[in-house]
Amino acid sequence: MEFIILCLIALYVIVYRKNKGQNVYRFIINQATSVYDKYAPYSYKTVKEKAKDLKQEYTVRQYTIQTVIFAGGAFVISWLYFYNIIISIIYCLIAVGFVPYLAYLRYKKIYSEFIFEQVQVYTTNTIMEFAVTESYVKALEGVYSSGVLEDPVSTDVKHMIDLAYQNGSIDESIEYMNQKYDYYIVRNMHQLFLQVTKEGSKNAAKESLDNMLLDIDTLVEGVYIDRMNRDTFHKSFRQYGILLYLLVMLVQYMLGVDTYINLLERMVFVKLILHTIIIFNSYFLLSGEKYYNENVGVE
Repeated sequence: MEFIILCLIALYVIVYRKNKGQNVYRFIINQATSVYDKYAPYSYKTVKEKAKDLKQEYTVRQYTIQTVIFAGGAFVISWLYFYNIIISIIYCLIAVGFVPYLAYLRYKKIYSEFIFEQVQVYTTNTIMEFAVTESYVKALEGVYSSGVLEDPVSTDVKHMIDLAYQNGSIDESIEYMNQKYDYYIVRNMHQLFLQVTKEGSKNAAKESLDNMLLDIDTLVEGVYIDRMNRDTFHKSFRQYGILLYLLVMLVQYMLGVDTYINLLERMVFVKLILHTIIIFNSYFLLSGEKYYNENVGVE
C-alpha cells in the first residue's frame, strides 16, 4: 500500500515539474478529459454532445464539487469501518473513479428525455399533416420542412423521405423508423398509415387518427407522472443507501469503539465482511442510479 502512495506522489511531482507554468489540477483534468473523449464509447459521446447542445453539460465546478463529495464521503465511511488511512485513501480513489460513470448516466437520462419529446413531436405533427394531405410522404415532408424536429430525429425523417422516393413505397421507411425508435405509438401510427396507404381507407381512418392523438396525450401524461415518481423514489433511495453505510456506527455503539477496533486488529474475516458490506451496498446504490437514469419515456 505504501508503495502505491509513493508512486502517486512521484507522479504528482513529475507532472508538477513538467508543467510549472500551468495549474497542475487543470492539466490533469484536461489530460483525463482528452483521453476519456478519445476512448469513450460512441454512445457516451452522443449523449454528452446532446447534453452540451441543450446546455445541460456538467461544468468543471460541478465535477469538482461531485468529486470532493464522493472523496470526502468515501473517506469518512471507510474510516468509520476500518480506522485505517491507507484503506480510506484507496476507497476515495475508487469512489472518484465512478464520477465519469455517473455523469454518463445523467447524460443518458437527458438524451432519453429529449428523444421521447422528439418522438412525441414527430408522431403528433405527422398525424395532423396526414389528416390534411392524406399522403404519408407529403406528411413527412411537411413535418421535416416545418423545422419542429431536431437531430437525430430530423435527419432520420429526411432519410425516410429519401427511402420512400428511392423505393417507390413507404415499407422500408417505416421499418427503418420502427427499428430506430421502438415506441408503441410510433409502430401503431406507422401501421395505421400502411393500412390507409395500401387499402385506401382514408375516411375510416380519421377517427383512428383522432384516437391515436388522444393515446399520445395519455402516454405523455403518464411519462411525466412517472418522472415525478422517479424523482421522489430517487431521493428516498439515496437517503436509505447512505443510512445503510452508517449502520456500522450502530454496531460500534453496541460493542464500544475500543472493542470494535480490537476485533478489526485480531480477526481478518471481520475486515472481509466489512469490505463485502461496502461493496454490496455500493452496488445497490449504483444499480438504483442506473435504473433512475435509464428508459426514461419508454412505455
